[in-house]
This record gives sequence, structure tokens and C-alpha cells, in this order.
Amino acid sequence: MDSARPEIETALRSFLAEDLGFGDITTNALVKPGILATADVVCNEPAVVAGLVESLALLELVGCAGKPNVQDGGRVSGGTRLLGINGPGRSLLIVERTMLNLLSHMSGVATATAELVAIVKQANAHARVACTRKTLPGLRYFEKKAVELGGGDTHRLRLDDAVLIKDNHLSLSGSISDSVKTARSKVSFTKKIEAEVTEPAQAVEAALAGADIILLDNMEPGDVRKTVSLLERKNLRLRILLEASGRISKQNIADYARTGVDVVSIGSITHSARSIDVSMDVKAATSKRRASS
Repeated sequence: MDSARPEIETALRSFLAEDLGFGDITTNALVKPGILATADVVCNEPAVVAGLVESLALLELVGCAGKPNVQDGGRVSGGTRLLGINGPGRSLLIVERTMLNLLSHMSGVATATAELVAIVKQANAHARVACTRKTLPGLRYFEKKAVELGGGDTHRLRLDDAVLIKDNHLSLSGSISDSVKTARSKVSFTKKIEAEVTEPAQAVEAALAGADIILLDNMEPGDVRKTVSLLERKNLRLRILLEASGRISKQNIADYARTGVDVVSIGSITHSARSIDVSMDVKAATSKRRASS
């Protein structure tokens, strides 16, 4: 399959199998095996589209063919025809819900991301919007890809991407300084080290210990601003990237961006994004394929 890596194809096959069970009893009872069909996939509201590549891969898995009219990452208005499809009628009905679920969810993530990116850029042209590892099990690749298509940063894809020292690590490993230094001595030089802090003094401690990134967790915008100022006064600000995270929403994300941080991360764009309204209209083709025995 050209449109998906082997592990992605495996995931898509599992999504189909989850929905199909032992067979589509409605379709098998009502639709003859030899009937060909066409279909249009329509986006019924303004959106940033994501999931077309995966839709084409799903169609290929069931013996159908699709032709996209837009590209992933493109902005569309309501009523836009995203995809034209043709293939066996039974196959189109079998793949319909799985394809639309993934397409509507990924487009929802991309749309939510793009909206937040636009808000942040108005407040701080240099700040990035990032997602987190708060993704739905089995969907991380697809949700992270949608974030990227929406203009956001994927942050860590997996635990092996970078060191992120959180409060629960500190409860078992010691101080911020010791933890940063220990990680630096044991982890490859190619890996960034990020430390989570909850107050300005801890941010200074992490910077002095050699952290590359400091995550300001669950801090109010005023406290984030104080932390940035403190690091500047101590000539530590330029050494590090600052990330604000926790309790951030569409309503307050601009306030966090204005504090001068480099990254604002928000979990809701993956785990709670509203799905986009996408539908598929199926019609019988003008010709029929001879049914197999």
C-alpha cells in the first residue's frame, strides 16, 4: 500500500475489523454482490481537512478507489465535496462508517488546532501551539498528524522521543537539579531534556542544572510572566525554551502566549476536539459487474 506505512495499514485494518465483526448482515441481506456504486464524501461545515490519505487507504483495503478534490491541510467551506469514490456497493457500505469516523475526527483535531494557532499568532508571533500525549489509545498517530496539518507542533510522539521530568518522577528520583544532571549523564546527547516546574524558583533551578526546556505546569499567566522575568534577570532565558501547559483553553490561550513563552501546549485539541460533520452519499452505478459465484 503506497499511502500508508505497514504499521498504519495494520491500524486501519483493525479499525475495519472492529466495526465489521463477522459481517455486515444488513448489507449482505439487501445488496447483491455484483452491484457497483459511486459515492461523494461531503464536508458539511467549514473545516481544515485531515484524514484524506487515510480514507484513500481504507478504500483501497476494501477494493474501492477514491479521488480527492482537496488536499489534507486545506481549508474548506460547508458543502465541499472532499472525495469521489467508486467500487463494489457492498464494500462502500462496509467502509463508510470507519472512514467517516476517522475523517471527521482528524478534521476536528486539525480545525481546533488551526483555530488556536491563529489566536496565538495574534498574541505572540513567535509562539507555537503544541499538543500533548493526551491522545486516545490507538489514535495517537492520526491525532498527532492532524495537529501538524492544522499548523500545530506534535510535541513528543512517544516516551522515547525526549526526557520529560515530571512531578511523579521527582517523587521517586530526587531534586530537579539531580534529576536533570542524572538524565544528562545517562541519555544520548541527541535527546532534549525537559523539566516540569510549578513555581519560578524551580524554573531557575532547572535552567542552572542544564535543562533544555522548562515546562511551566498549571501556572497562572501572571506567574508565568514572573518566571520569564526572573529567568531574564538571571541571564538564563536565552539558554532554554519555555513551555506553558495545564488549564489552558481557547478562552485563555492568548493570555499565556503574551507572557513570552515559546510554546503553549494544550491536551484538548487531541482528546476533546469536536468532530467535523462529514457525510457520504452512495448511488448505484450505471453498470453492473457480474456477480462472482
